[in-house]
Amino acid sequence: MLIELIEEERKTTKSGIVLPDTVEKKEQTKGVVVEVGPGKVQNGTRIALEVKAGDKVLFNKPWGEDKKIEEDGKIYFLADEDDILAIISE
Repeated sequence: MLIELIEEERKTTKSGIVLPDTVEKKEQTKGVVVEVGPGKVQNGTRIALEVKAGDKVLFNKPWGEDKKIEEDGKIYFLADEDDILAIISE
């Protein structure tokens, strides 16, 4: 699946100091599912994905640069369904 990264808002302390991205860096992040594939095949049966395009998700960022795509100022990741931690409902 292809996930577009949702940039987190910059954090500012009460005194007005802007904290850099490296502060409180997390291994999981938020994104929006842009496209999904047909699912995995297990024992000859295709298993459909539980997420769909448009879902807002919390996911483990795949750390390899080969899974990161930057285009038109946006950041995308190629991820497996196993990387999805939660579907965020609003």
